[in-house]
Amino acid sequence: MQAPACTNAPACTFPFATMQSHGVRIARSHAYDWVALLLLIAMECVLNAIEPFHRFVGEGMIADLRYPMKSNTVPVWAVPIVAVIAPMLIFMAIYIWRRNAYDLHHATIGILFSVLITGVLTDAIKNAVGRPRPNFFWRCFPDGIAVYDNITTAVICHGDASVIKEGHKSFPSGHSSWSFAGLGFLSWYLAGKITVFDRRGHVAKLCVVILPLLVAAVIAISRVDDYWHHWQDVFAGGILGMVVASVCYLQFFPPPSDDKGFWPHGHFRYISEREEESRRRRATEMSNSDSTAVVPWQGEAGANTSRTLDAMESGTSDRAMARDTNP
Repeated sequence: MQAPACTNAPACTFPFATMQSHGVRIARSHAYDWVALLLLIAMECVLNAIEPFHRFVGEGMIADLRYPMKSNTVPVWAVPIVAVIAPMLIFMAIYIWRRNAYDLHHATIGILFSVLITGVLTDAIKNAVGRPRPNFFWRCFPDGIAVYDNITTAVICHGDASVIKEGHKSFPSGHSSWSFAGLGFLSWYLAGKITVFDRRGHVAKLCVVILPLLVAAVIAISRVDDYWHHWQDVFAGGILGMVVASVCYLQFFPPPSDDKGFWPHGHFRYISEREEESRRRRATEMSNSDSTAVVPWQGEAGANTSRTLDAMESGTSDRAMARDTNP
């Protein structure tokens, strides 16, 4: 993983912005972004608290919803670790290696935006759609005794309210969307760092980029294997997470195929500002030097005039001396 050669000579001489020298400045310049992240967290909490739409489930539909209740192969708490914390550790390793505060900050805030925007969209759609999970029967009738309305044939659930509430949140899959939002962002990030689109045909680089997506896909497939989601839920969640990850990455970084795809946009703005500041300083120094320095100059005519004046002065002095000696 090697940064591309610097093609701008002045920019190569400028040290990278580190967290010690520019960390606070960078964070302050993105204060509104951090506030937006807090608002997204609050929205996520609200969406998880409200009751989802209870879609009609009749006696004729329950046969497709009798899959067994199983525990999660990938627990809910493990998804943020795999999809957010693990990529952040990679971001930190890149920072320790290259010491670029803009890269660390933008990668961190970018992946947080990716997973939180995805989370809000996912939970909002879950609540609005209210699709029952494949194991809804056992959530509704934990004792296995089904009760239906005599007129509408709608299910009359007598299970735990919180379990039934969760049973109406099948579409789309949160595990799938979160995994692709975080690991999809990491895939974009690695593609830029290893210059996978450098047209040199190194397939090994492509394998590195695909690896996070493979992990996300395995997590998504586990939701179908556990009978917590239908395949459409997982497919839609993966597409949603990947789209949001792509938008968030390109908000902070150039495309990996770009010549400047190694570093974020903020790094190049920083370099441009340093170059402009250096040019202004040199211009000021040259202006001050021109205004204070006195450069004597005389042409050929000036030299002749000077010799004539010297001769006149010499002649005047000789005549005066003659008068003094011959009164």
